[in-house]
Amino acid sequence: MSTVGVSAPDRVPPSFLQAHTRVARPTLIPEVQLHVADDVVALWEAMETEAGGAGQDPPFWAAAWPGGQALARHVLDSPELVAGRRVLDLGAGSGLVAVAALKAGAAHVIASDVDPYSHTAIALNAELNGVRGIEVVGDVLGEDGPDVDVVLAGDVCYDRDMTARVLPYLGAHWLRGATVLLGDPGRAYLPREGLLPAAVHDVPDADGGEVRRTTVWRLP
Repeated sequence: MSTVGVSAPDRVPPSFLQAHTRVARPTLIPEVQLHVADDVVALWEAMETEAGGAGQDPPFWAAAWPGGQALARHVLDSPELVAGRRVLDLGAGSGLVAVAALKAGAAHVIASDVDPYSHTAIALNAELNGVRGIEVVGDVLGEDGPDVDVVLAGDVCYDRDMTARVLPYLGAHWLRGATVLLGDPGRAYLPREGLLPAAVHDVPDADGGEVRRTTVWRLP
């Protein structure tokens, strides 16, 4: 796959993603375009039948989740948070937050996701938005992680096990001096102790239905 400004360790044909998604602008982030799916279940079935396997997780990369939208909006509204800095987009999914960080002036962005379909989606979305400088990697939670100045994590506390892995990782980056921001639409697994609200947005859920009050939290 040849995609401008993006390196990815796994190769899923971009033609598959292009055939099963459409280009849209997230409600809260009209500056950014993404490849999204109208029917995530149908896409997951197509991944199984046409692409040789759907993987363990649903195609989270095919939607603009509320936490990611709020985080991307905050970064674009406050570019000084990332301008000229090295940024990690943790649980990158579609790459929405990574793209927003580059549009806000980040020097370099690492987008981490375990799903190889996500890696291709990030590359396509970076190209679609004309941004360069995203390094796509897999799971970083089992290691010290890359040396970055800012960690952005949207909708990562969606279940108990993931939260138990993510929070110590974010805390370790914070202790090393990084700015840490989380976008979360009120999920039950995210503890509020020790977090400060940086911004609040009402964002339509990824399925286009319920509007979710979504907070960008900052480790103080």
